[in-house]
Amino acid sequence: MSEESIPLGGNVLTKPFLFFAGLFGFAVILIGIRYIFGIGAVSNLNDGYPWGIWIAYDVVVGTAIACGGYSMALLVYVMNKGEYHPLVRPALLAGVFGYTLAGASIMVDIGRYWNGWKLFTPWYANINSTMFEVAFCVMTYTMVLWIEFTPAFLEGIIKHKDKLPKFVQGWKVEGIHKTLNKLLFIFISVGILLPTMHQSSLGTLMYISGAKLHPLWQTGFLPLLFLISAITMGYAMVVFESIYSSIGFKRELEMPFLSKLSGIIPWLIGAYLLVRVADLLWRGAFGTAFQFNQYALAFWIENALYVYSFIILLQVPNRSRPKRLFLAAAAMVLAGAVYRFNTYLIGFNPGNNWNYFPSFGEGMITLGIISFEIMAYLYIVKTFPVLPKAEHA
Repeated sequence: MSEESIPLGGNVLTKPFLFFAGLFGFAVILIGIRYIFGIGAVSNLNDGYPWGIWIAYDVVVGTAIACGGYSMALLVYVMNKGEYHPLVRPALLAGVFGYTLAGASIMVDIGRYWNGWKLFTPWYANINSTMFEVAFCVMTYTMVLWIEFTPAFLEGIIKHKDKLPKFVQGWKVEGIHKTLNKLLFIFISVGILLPTMHQSSLGTLMYISGAKLHPLWQTGFLPLLFLISAITMGYAMVVFESIYSSIGFKRELEMPFLSKLSGIIPWLIGAYLLVRVADLLWRGAFGTAFQFNQYALAFWIENALYVYSFIILLQVPNRSRPKRLFLAAAAMVLAGAVYRFNTYLIGFNPGNNWNYFPSFGEGMITLGIISFEIMAYLYIVKTFPVLPKAEHA
């Protein structure tokens, strides 16, 4: 697999692209209704459940799925494993979209969206607030991700400069590209720090909910568990996305890289499960996992997915088998997603007088946001140098 990245080319306006465009268009209409008539017009959110799937999925799960760039930065730049560099840019692109759309979801979710700009004004900051730390870090990291991905855009402009408008041809793009590459280490450093902070703080947000969170998930180790699972989901998503895109675009599978990369995942899952089970036993909460209720069921579904991925990837031959590797990566991503849903929604109980189930509008807006992410991904990988150069299968 080459270090060089290339655009895939081809027609952008395919049937799948137009299908997702339709879903996104419908979501835009619903978002318009939300802003005109208020959040209650499209959602089932209430005072007991002020956070629904827009936060639980779009932010809490979405940013963890988007941690591929963060996880690869830890591996390539901190652990100095430069051989994995061809996987960095695709992971970074997923991170760009995941965090950008998470930020957009926050603006849909918050009641007084017109005050959103105050996140960036120091005199309004409550530096003792975990929620402020999460919001500020997510917004800042989103900008850092776009800066880190800018070289790909600049390379695309350089390659097709003669086809662009004359005022663009006059830009000194080569110089900007060269300067940015020299300064990129600063943004990479910040890009490693910020997710470490806010991914752990997403766990802290639910820790301070106290007795409202079920004992199966309420623990002082929530920040650590959220951080470990986010890093693990990042690696699993890199594997999942690479195999899926290779099959979808009829490219050579990047198995030499993916086989080695997947060897990291069982170690992280093992560390996560060790902390998770030891904590439950220490607090005497493990017995609640054997009660006949929705909490126990959600707990076992969550951990069955973790164990499945762990067992598959622990066996070295499975790491070289694309089908098993794909299923294990998908199970790991789903396990982390279920863990986050359980912590933020299933295991959260504000009192007997409150209940919540996502409305049709909430579901369609979330689906529309996902659709936009897929559309943007298809456009960028076909237009700009993102995926590693490889022979067609």
